[in-house]
This record gives sequence, C-alpha cells and structure tokens, in this order.
Amino acid sequence: MTYADYMALRRFPALDGLRAVAALIVVAFHFGGPTWSWISGWIGVHIFFALSGYLITTLALREEDRRGRLSLRDFYIRRAFRIMPVYFVVLAIYVGTHWLRHEYTASGLAANMTKYLTFMGEYVNVAVAPFAQAWTLGVEQKFYLLWPLLAFVLCAGSFAKRLGLALTTIAVLIITLIPATYNHDSMGVQYLPIVTGALMAVILHNPRGFALLSWLTKPAVSAVGLLVFIGIHLSVEPVFLWLSNGVVSFNDTYLIIIPTYGFFAALLIPMLLGPGIGQWLLTRKPMVFIGERSYSLYLIQGVAGTVVISTVPNLQSWPYLQWPAVALFSLILADVLYRTVEQPMIGVGRRLLTWLKARSAAKAAPEVTEAKPRETAQASA
Repeated sequence: MTYADYMALRRFPALDGLRAVAALIVVAFHFGGPTWSWISGWIGVHIFFALSGYLITTLALREEDRRGRLSLRDFYIRRAFRIMPVYFVVLAIYVGTHWLRHEYTASGLAANMTKYLTFMGEYVNVAVAPFAQAWTLGVEQKFYLLWPLLAFVLCAGSFAKRLGLALTTIAVLIITLIPATYNHDSMGVQYLPIVTGALMAVILHNPRGFALLSWLTKPAVSAVGLLVFIGIHLSVEPVFLWLSNGVVSFNDTYLIIIPTYGFFAALLIPMLLGPGIGQWLLTRKPMVFIGERSYSLYLIQGVAGTVVISTVPNLQSWPYLQWPAVALFSLILADVLYRTVEQPMIGVGRRLLTWLKARSAAKAAPEVTEAKPRETAQASA
C-alpha cells in the first residue's frame, strides 16, 4: 500500500471485523466462565480502545486537511449523537429490568445512577452494581473531551507537536498519575491503548511516518503479524497468571500487560489496512455485520445474559453453550438498537450539523451583499 492508497481510503472494513472479534470475546469473558478463560476476553476492550484512538484521530486529521482546521463543535456533536443515545437507551433498559425484578435499589444501580448518567462508570464498584461495562465509556468520553483540545487546538497543524504530545501523554500515563478506583490500581493505564492508537494515526497520516511503517501493509508481513498477534493474545492468560502468582502484585500485572497489549493492538492496525489474509477474513459479511453493531452488542450483553439465563437456567451447566447463546441474543438486540437508535440518531446529528452550517452561511450572506455596493463605488473611483 502506498501513502496515496492509504489517504484514498474512506472506510476501514477490516477494523469493523476486528471490533466484532473484540465484542465476542468480551461476551465470552462475562458468560463463558473458567472454561473460556484461555480466550482472555477481558482484554478485548483494549482492542476497542486502540481502534477508537486511531479512528477518531485519523478522521480529525483528514477533516483538518480538508477544511484547514478541526471544528470542535462538529466533532463533539458527532460524538454525542454516536455515543449517548444508545447508551442512555440501554441504561434505561437496565433500570427497567431491575425495577421489574425489584432489584433496582438492592443491585446498587440506584446508588450509582449519578455516575452512570455522567459517564463516570469507571468509579463504580463493579462488584456491587450492574452495567459494569459502563466503565469503558467513562474512559472513552474523557479521551474524546480532551484529546481534540490538545491535539487539534494546542498542536494544530503540526506533526512534530502531535507526535511529541502523544509520546509525552504515554509517558505520563505510564507513571499512572490518575487516581486509583475500585476496579483498578490506576485508571491511567486504561488510557494507554487509546493514546497508542492515536499515535499510530498521527504517524500514518504523515508521509514520512507512513513510509516508515508501510512495510507492515505487505500481505506476507500482515499474515505473519496477524499470527504473532494471535499468539500474543493467547499468551495473555498464562502470562497474567505467572506474573500475578508471586512475581508482581495482581494490580501491577495489569500495569505490565495492558500497555504491552495496547502497543501490539495498535501495530496490528496498519497490517489490516492493506490486502492480505487478515483483511480478507475480517471483511467477510458476518464479521462486518457484527462489527457495525459491536457498540450496542457490548452495551446490551448484560440484559441479554439475564434474559437467556433466566429463560434457560440449565445453560449455566453448559459453559460451551452459554456464552454463544448470550452472544447470539445480544446480537439480535444489538441489531434492533442499531436500526432504531444508533443509525437514526447519527442521522439526526448529521441533519443538525447541516442546519448549523446553513445557518452560519445565512448569517454571513448579508455581509457579502452589503459589501458589493462599496466594492462597486471603489471600482468606479
């Protein structure tokens, strides 16, 4: 793949397929039990993080190229209509199901509602409250809030400044200055895969940076790289057990594994952009279908699991069947959410942006009209 080929890409379908894999292994982690621990599903969210950092930064860089700057207003509106509607719909479903089961207060949902409503889910003790996956939305929302300000206002138009910003941010996060929470020794480590994905976007957008990494897009290299990444992923569980059993503390194990995994997840991205076995596998229609619905699938899995297990309680004795059943029902619900909430609300966001741009143009039009007589008089003089 050449730099021109890369810049000509308007969609990244293989990354949808990668999202599908990430979503499915997370469901396996939550509903597969010890039988599926080898799949290391818990780390699937860090694939999402790396992809989010890469895609958000790439789209922002390309908008800056087209328009000369990134519109923060447009960016935040697009993010709000992409993330918030389905999040709040699923949160309402959680509230409704727990209310009907008379568990709204006892579950801890009521006590933590303020945090859920303000995207502070990472500060909820997941051991005593449902909707555990909301913690990742808290992390991503803070990235979406701060990164554009730093990378596209403070460092606008400068590859060197953005590169320095990303590397400095990674260094600061490794020091883990962000306070600890109930769930992790430090939330700082959770931002590392996102910023690493953003760093990959900054490098690939620059012609010299792309030239440095273009060899990763060769089919043979991408095939080998995909196998290596699969090997790294499958080694997460045994390495985690080895490290946490006396080598370092349990929480320090996270501080070692997550940054390392995030680095290789970001490195995988260019391998999936060019032609090769990885792109072919991940662009199959079922993978893209699941990937496009992965956000809703990720959010709704808890409700789906409750329904499936309540309906067929014997599935808990069959872990090989339980998580595929939950995943299938989650996908059905996710498809409904995708069609009735996600896509329509994204459309509303686009129409709002169109209206705002038309309004701005209308306000500017009288100034142009008034200027014409003066220009004519000056020309006559």
